[in-house]
Amino acid sequence: MLTLLTAMYLVVRATSSQCDPIRVLVTGAAGQIAYSLLYSIAKGDVFGKDQPIILVLLDIPAMLPVLDGVVMELQDCALPLLREVIPTDKVEVGFKDLDAAILVGSMPRKEGMERKDLLKANVAIFKTQGAALDKYAKKTVKVLVVGNPANTNCLIASKSAPSIPKENFSCLTRLDHNRARSQVAMRVGVSSDSVKNVIIWGNHSSTQYPDVHHATVNLRGKEVSALDAVNDNAWLKGDFITTVQQRGAAVIKARKLSSAMSAAKAICDHMKDIWFGTPEGEFVSMGVYSSGNSYGVSDDLMYSFPVTIKNKTWKIVNNLTINDFSRGKMDATAAELVDERDTAISFLRA
Repeated sequence: MLTLLTAMYLVVRATSSQCDPIRVLVTGAAGQIAYSLLYSIAKGDVFGKDQPIILVLLDIPAMLPVLDGVVMELQDCALPLLREVIPTDKVEVGFKDLDAAILVGSMPRKEGMERKDLLKANVAIFKTQGAALDKYAKKTVKVLVVGNPANTNCLIASKSAPSIPKENFSCLTRLDHNRARSQVAMRVGVSSDSVKNVIIWGNHSSTQYPDVHHATVNLRGKEVSALDAVNDNAWLKGDFITTVQQRGAAVIKARKLSSAMSAAKAICDHMKDIWFGTPEGEFVSMGVYSSGNSYGVSDDLMYSFPVTIKNKTWKIVNNLTINDFSRGKMDATAAELVDERDTAISFLRA
């Protein structure tokens, strides 16, 4: 006869194994970021080790032959959580009944392209994708915008999906957050998980402000401020900031390709935190809707703030002390986002 404990274990195991699959969309799915990302999603690193996945891969028609190869590789991984892979170039297929949407694809800036032309091209893309989310996806869908200019693309997608709460949209600044964390860790000589609560303020661009004024470092078993651990204000106000701001360009110069492995890792970190929450006492950086913040950032922007997450809901960490140096940096990146927003909205209304 089964003991009560064994019977309960079997019931729990049977229940978890029968968990309904979630539908996860990745756009730009034939690209190099997606190629680094899809395996981690499909094997359970992001949404849980017991969560079956239906992966929906969206790209433009010209990329469908490449996408077929990606599908074959995913099949050949023989991943038990991956229930189905759906490659498509049609939004009505790609956005149907989504639980999560990771919007990686965007128009990259080409040589000689004016910034306003880049914004115009991406407004068209994210207006279409926002409308598709609005029409086909679940109203509870969590949307992460990765394609640049990510903050403004995210805002346009949100405005084009009025039936989905703005709080369900976020953009990726976790890559910058991870870069900042790693730079501090290397400088101090500790592992990156010993560094907590760095902040990326503002735009995912060269105006972003990596801030360590509220960060801590576990140094030989003791929590100390990052300022004290580094003990080099000139570096923190100079090379540290510019290294993080310009890291993407440095990777392109070295690889002749943009960041892919690190971008995919940051996407996984971001979505995992949305799904499972942030650890007690820690916050992370995320581009979110700016209304109702304590930092004087204009409303109606997607601005990177420190956030905590619980029950799949983010909350801005308000009322941190901001010195004059930080205020200037935060205002400068906000001004860039206001300019981007106003230009993008003029195209949205055209």
